Parts: sequence; structure tokens; C-alpha cells
Amino acid sequence: MGSDPSQSAVQSKSLQNPRRGDGSAAVHPLNPSSAPPSASPFASIDEYRPFRKWTSWLVPAFVVANVIVFIVTMYVNDCPKRSDRCVVRFLGRFSFQRLKENPLFGPSSSTLSKMGALDVDKVVHQHQGWRLVTCMWLHAGVVHVLANMLGLLFIGIRLENEFGFVRIGLLYVISGFGGSLLSALFIKSSISVGASGALFGLLGGMLSELIINWTIYANKFAALTTLVLIIVINLAVGILPHVDNFAHIGGFISGFLLGFIFLIRPQFGWIRQKYVPPGYRRPSNKPKHKLYQYILWVVSVLLLIAGFTVGLVLLFRGFNANKHCSWCHYLSCVPTSKWSCKQQLVSCSANHTDTQLFLTCDDGGRTGTYPYSGNMTDNAYSTLCAQLCS
Repeated sequence: MGSDPSQSAVQSKSLQNPRRGDGSAAVHPLNPSSAPPSASPFASIDEYRPFRKWTSWLVPAFVVANVIVFIVTMYVNDCPKRSDRCVVRFLGRFSFQRLKENPLFGPSSSTLSKMGALDVDKVVHQHQGWRLVTCMWLHAGVVHVLANMLGLLFIGIRLENEFGFVRIGLLYVISGFGGSLLSALFIKSSISVGASGALFGLLGGMLSELIINWTIYANKFAALTTLVLIIVINLAVGILPHVDNFAHIGGFISGFLLGFIFLIRPQFGWIRQKYVPPGYRRPSNKPKHKLYQYILWVVSVLLLIAGFTVGLVLLFRGFNANKHCSWCHYLSCVPTSKWSCKQQLVSCSANHTDTQLFLTCDDGGRTGTYPYSGNMTDNAYSTLCAQLCS
């Protein structure tokens, strides 16, 4: 579960009339209708190629897809079939689990697991690696899906308008995968769902885009300070209980590196050769990109390939990062006098037949009957027990 990242206030520079920071929350490209002053008769054609303005359709499609998946999840959950203590019962099979079990107005953890939530035990021991991707399309409740989708609309539409659906789509999906991967290396005892890793990837991409295209921005340091502050605040929210900050961090790092790869801009003054008329001699031979842009591109590609490769190898070998980093758990939750980061310990007694599993909660004596298969894992037992005793 994650928080919705805010978007930044970043302004780019028009060569005719540099814009000042006005507090609008977006990354703004150059004004396509403007052209820089120049003595060259071909300046407006050759020396200034305005950035294309794209129509955003993929991000809204992502939002629709996430909402549809949540509705399907609630249909599959069918709370009244399993419990007589559902919330908002007039919704029928779309009613929510009781708030003590799921305070976000959503389905049970067992339903989320069935639909493709990130369950490390199933990823590693049952070879269900696809959960690293499917979990980013699932949400734990109405509150969760609304928060993430509002963040996606505010951030994603502006980025897609500037960079197109291909680059932003890849940035979103790969960042979400990176967030799931880091989460799986640290969080072993519970399932994880949500698009927060992908959303933080978009924030990371906005930061690296500002850095790699540094020369085209006005008010550089003000824009950088504002964006970094927003990122820090959103990451700080992740230290609250029940928020998977490792997915946030993994998505942010992935998006930050991907921004250097996908969101690079040509520098001003570069002339695209095919637009130069025959016989016209260009006034300059300015390269398309600066040296630091090439260096950041190469380094980011190498780091991404190495990071994903090492992460996947460690994950499928059953590596538990917590055993090698005694303080890393504070990145996801910091205990205070107001809350505890320790998960509530519950235990159940279990008996089963060939087709049914009978659980009894040791604390209170509540019983439950569930479908049984011979290959049920310890994590599956723990999930059902936690659901029964909550």
C-alpha cells in the first residue's frame, strides 16, 4: 500500500521570454509557437525545433485499467459469501471486508493474493515471477486506488503530453517492476499491492529529466529545490506503518535512472541536417547532445541492467536483505510512541482433509474453513490465519 506522490513545480525556458516560477504544478516544455531571435533566415526552421506536444491517452487508459481491475477484484472477493460482518452490505458481493481487517474499504488479503498480489513465497518457490508485475495493477481498497489514481493523473498526463506515450509507458511499467523487486528483497512476511512504485518512478524521472536537460531550464535551482522537497516529503510518508516504502524507493531509483535514458532532450542550437536546404551552410556544428548527457545515459543503462540482474538472481535464490542490513527496516517504518512497526503475532491450530482446511484462532477460538490443496505454503497458512484472527 502506498501514498500518492505529489507533482513538482518545474519551469522550462522560452528563448524569447524566460518564464518565472508561478507555482503551477507541472513540467512545462518550451512554447511551441515561439522562436529564438537570430540573424539566420532559417533559424525558426533549423536552429529551433520545438518539442512535440503529445495527446495523453495512455495514462488515462492506465487509470481506467486500474479501476476496472479493482472492481473485478471486489467481484471475486464476494464478502457476503464468506462473512456476515461486511461493510456497506447493500453493495452485495461488492461490499467491503470489515474495517478491522481492511481499513481501506477493500477486499481480503486472500483475494488479493489470488488476483496476483506480490507474495514472495509464491514468487520464489512456486515460480510465479509474474506477480512482480501484476501487483502494481492491484489495490487494497477504495482509498488506496483513489489516492494512487489521482497522483497518476496529475503527474502522468503532463509527462505524457511532453514525452509521448511510449517513453512514459515504459517508464511507468519498468519503475513499477523495480519497486516490486526491491520490496520482494526486504518484505517477506506479507503481501504487497499498489501502483505507488510506478508513481514514484515518474517522480524520479522528473528529477533526472531536470538534471539531464539542465541547460534548457530557467530558475534551475528553485525548480530543483521544489522537486527534491516534494520527493522527500512523499518518501517520509513511507515510514508510517502499513506503507511499503521499499516499493517507493525501488520505483524512485528505477525511474530516476530511466529518466536519463528516456527523457533526454537535444540542446538548443542543434540543427537537424535533413531540414537544412541544399547549398545552405550551417552557422554552427553544435552537437545534438552534450557530453554529460551521453555519460549519464550510458551509466544509467549499465546500472539498470546490473541492478535488475543482481536483484532477480538474489530474489530467486531466496535472499533476505534484512539479514544483511540491520537498519534497513527503518526505511519503511520508524517506530514511535504513537505506533509500532511490529506486525501483530497470531497463531492458529490447523487440521485438514483432502479438500478442506480447518483453522482455529488460538486467540479467541474463532474457526474458519477454507479450500485445501496439498501444496499450500507456510505463507498461505499465515495469511489465512491473520485474516481469521483479525
